[in-house]
Amino acid sequence: MYDPLADLRSPEGPQFDVFLAGTVFLDIVFTGLPAMPAAGTEVWAEGMGSCPGGIANLAIATSRLGLRTSLAAAFGDDDYGDFCWRTLAEQESVDLSRSRRFEHWHSPVTVSMAVNRDRSMVTHGHPAPMPAAEMIGCPPPSRAVIVDLSSEDHQESGWAELAHQNGSLIFADVGWDPSETWSPELLDRLSTAHAFMPNAVEAMAYTGTETTRDALYALADRVPLAVVTDGANGAMAIDSTTGEEAFVPAPRVTALDPTGAGDVFGAGIVLGTLSGWPLADRLAFAGLCAALAVQQFGGSLAAPGWGDIADWWHEVRASAGTGGAYGDSLARRYAFLDRLVPTVPVGAVHRAAATIARYADLGMATQEGATS
Repeated sequence: MYDPLADLRSPEGPQFDVFLAGTVFLDIVFTGLPAMPAAGTEVWAEGMGSCPGGIANLAIATSRLGLRTSLAAAFGDDDYGDFCWRTLAEQESVDLSRSRRFEHWHSPVTVSMAVNRDRSMVTHGHPAPMPAAEMIGCPPPSRAVIVDLSSEDHQESGWAELAHQNGSLIFADVGWDPSETWSPELLDRLSTAHAFMPNAVEAMAYTGTETTRDALYALADRVPLAVVTDGANGAMAIDSTTGEEAFVPAPRVTALDPTGAGDVFGAGIVLGTLSGWPLADRLAFAGLCAALAVQQFGGSLAAPGWGDIADWWHEVRASAGTGGAYGDSLARRYAFLDRLVPTVPVGAVHRAAATIARYADLGMATQEGATS
């Protein structure tokens, strides 16, 4: 596996690059729906995938990018739990030493339906049998942790604060507020965060501002690295530790399934920050990862690996000078990949098919040396 942080590693360094905790769902994703089904009707989907979801979106995205990832989560002892555990541990190389299996606990399940570049979801699940703090104990040494500010586990367990005290950078995100009250008090939980990465709607709602730019400035008063994403429009950020401010448009793509795109973007930001890249390169790389992900069906397993990134860059370079102003802009914007892609080994990790895998499938992937 390609290791983008190889030059930073030492025997005294942390065991993991990223530590995560949360709920793993079995995601069943229907794509290519012409419309949502009306009451009493049936609609056929053009595509369908099954894969680990929830916090697994982030775990898989970071691991695909070569970050050594550890996850704490509850898993049931049903077939759904078997599949999610096996996929994460054996196929995606995610450390599950702080995760637990529980007898007679039903694995959480989400059905996601993608229509017109958006999605609707139905979820079923029960509270985990063990609190996150008890499951995690003392978080393992890691360069970074990624937390959801709105998560009850994050509010009650305090494990992220322990990780911060042990030197981890805290990268925070936030989910949709179903009550739509958007309490600004939630932002007080950013006191130990290094970075905050909401989307434009969330950023404006929580800061009470009317533009994404104003929201970005308000957030930059709270965290060293403030990032606001705006879907196909791209992303903007301010890094007060380096004095950089940047806006980078997103690559043009046809989005088939937006499931997990925000998680993939966040993984790219974490990698770029840990690597010490310039802010504009971090935004461009994260936007590329998200753009590659939404072109595929299947949520977490659509997250790109370095093999996918290398393939995309070779195509951009090959068409430079013949693709018009947009193609030339891409070549300039992503020129930093020239120093990264040549070191990516042949056969580097590619995204996987989003389906219930058989043991034989995993054996074939291992023999081939890459997930394909």
